[in-house]
Amino acid sequence: FFFFFYNAGGDGDNVWPFVQREDKLHYDCSKLDQWGVVFDHGTAKGMYLHFKLQETENDDHVQGAKGKAAMIPECLDGGNLGVQRRLYCRELIARFGHNLALNWNLGEENTQTTPQQQAMINFIADLDPYDHPIVVHTFPDQQDQVYQPLLGNKSNLTGVSLQNSGIQDTHWQVIKWVNAALQAGKPWVVAFDESGSAAHGQCPDLGYKGYDGRDRTGKLTYTEHEVRQQTLWGTLMGGGAGVEYYFGYQYAENDLVCEDWRSRDRSWDYCRIALEFFSLNQIPFWEMLNADELVGNADHDNSKYCFAKANEIYLIYLPHGGTTQLDLSSADGQFRVAWFNPRSGGEPESSEVLSVEGGKLVSVGVPP
Repeated sequence: FFFFFYNAGGDGDNVWPFVQREDKLHYDCSKLDQWGVVFDHGTAKGMYLHFKLQETENDDHVQGAKGKAAMIPECLDGGNLGVQRRLYCRELIARFGHNLALNWNLGEENTQTTPQQQAMINFIADLDPYDHPIVVHTFPDQQDQVYQPLLGNKSNLTGVSLQNSGIQDTHWQVIKWVNAALQAGKPWVVAFDESGSAAHGQCPDLGYKGYDGRDRTGKLTYTEHEVRQQTLWGTLMGGGAGVEYYFGYQYAENDLVCEDWRSRDRSWDYCRIALEFFSLNQIPFWEMLNADELVGNADHDNSKYCFAKANEIYLIYLPHGGTTQLDLSSADGQFRVAWFNPRSGGEPESSEVLSVEGGKLVSVGVPP
């Protein structure tokens, strides 16, 4: 789960680690100890801790996506790596870096310059004895502007925290940055942390407080089923590390005021089922790459996905069921065919086609 450590001046404007909001050099040890209890509990429960270190409203002397210069009193060192920012990073790493699964995110919709980002990234990388991943988040339309200058050996960045404006764009965007990092010679951990528009993001379950696919204004949006298909499995089948769900502001139990996490209960089940599928079936996902072209989807749209380790295993995701052909022209040997239901989980099942032969285009049959 992701959380802000410092959001003074931001949307919530209610979180800072200091003894006072404006005092950036004196830290509230009691508050930090209490936060540490929460993080230790999360680690004990097997949760991944996503530290978002700052908000777009307080990361530098720039206001908004258009980069308008402004005096932002809440920012640390004007965005530079000065005393305030160094102390901030040292405190967080020293106090919480022992947790097993976490990443340091430079900030939400980060607007620091590339040199400022590189300086902060390098400082964290040098200081963290556990070498946790370091990522950065940006506005949906600024991915190229922010990420391209940090690829390969241009920085110590180890991944990206993606955001878009529509869940339908999730799959191809994951593939884009997985491939860009590989081509630059340094693989990145690519996660989708905010899929969907600012207004909507992750919707409630159908039926929750009367939810029928429409937001509070009556606009027809989507359901948890499209989120499962396009965000969750769209990310995983693109080679992404995983997803986090932002709740938007036009649904019941939304972004800043959510008190009932059961509002997305079925979506948590779908995430658990996906994790269990990869774990229990010993899928070597770290050795696999997206291969949509093998199922006739070279454009990486949301019709069907393929994730593969060539000549060994081929995962196919069919959002609406049915069948597909799989191009095994470059593969040798025989491959067993089994089907898995991503809505209910369970053991993979056999159907009418039990196996297929490599060296040709094959049909995988239909699900049981």
